[in-house]
Amino acid sequence: MSEKNYSVPTEFIFVGFTDSLPLRITLFSTFLIVYSLTVVGNTGLIILVNTVSSLQTPMYYFLGNLSFLDISYSTAITPKMLANFLAARKSISFYGCVVQMLFFACFADAECLILAAMAYDRYAAICSPLLYSTLVSRRVCLGLIVLAYFCGSVTSLVHVSLTFRLPFCGSNVVNHFFCDIPPLLALACADTHINELLLFALCGTIQISTFLVIFVSYFRILLTVLSIKSSGGRSKTFSTCASHLTAVTLFYGTLMFTYLRPTTSYAPDTDKVVAVFYTVVFPMFNPMIYSFRNKDVKHALKKLYERKWIFK
Repeated sequence: MSEKNYSVPTEFIFVGFTDSLPLRITLFSTFLIVYSLTVVGNTGLIILVNTVSSLQTPMYYFLGNLSFLDISYSTAITPKMLANFLAARKSISFYGCVVQMLFFACFADAECLILAAMAYDRYAAICSPLLYSTLVSRRVCLGLIVLAYFCGSVTSLVHVSLTFRLPFCGSNVVNHFFCDIPPLLALACADTHINELLLFALCGTIQISTFLVIFVSYFRILLTVLSIKSSGGRSKTFSTCASHLTAVTLFYGTLMFTYLRPTTSYAPDTDKVVAVFYTVVFPMFNPMIYSFRNKDVKHALKKLYERKWIFK
């Protein structure tokens, strides 16, 4: 059979997590709460960064963009997942699948680069405080942000164009809860070797290079922290960096597990559980991990609260 005789599917059907209605309702309620907290927490951080003058620094500029990306890639996945929990037919249109993959891949790749920029910012602030204004100038910040969104857009376009050029001549049932690349490659009835190589190359380049930047930055920070004679100052700086590094390790660990291995080792049930963490759960925790434990953010929240009561 020639490839030109293959028909393009009009929709894809998700297997999801379970067919049990009570369990689906429970999962719907749980993930609705998680998604609501994600939107409220990250939106609150964006508003805070843009309205409080003391937070309009490179560190919080990156945090504001991180919050925007968390909302964006979670929104690309979660609303459709929630709707399918209550639907008798867990489906998505062909072009809806294209759009979902496009936005998710773009925002997830951009987040990796923003996390690397945040690590670089902390390295400059702690290890080279006298050169900080030069190393992390407004121009540098803008350049890093533009680079993150540009790279995310390019890689996502490559993934989407190559994935949806494949013929899906068999089943249109996707053993997942969203249009991810590995489960769609598993449905293709053509050689996906090139797709797998590009997936590994592009994701590997972004994830490994940014992880190395983060690792080296925090390693240098660790050396600087250990050289601080004051135990109080050492504890304060190390505590902040440790929470950042823990969140980054979890985020990168799940992404690398999913995308930096061949589709022959794809385990649908395991991969769905892992995907829940980096698409739904982590975006909810990021504001708490990166910001709300920060004294500057707490002080800004207190000032806004006091200002609110003054104007009442």
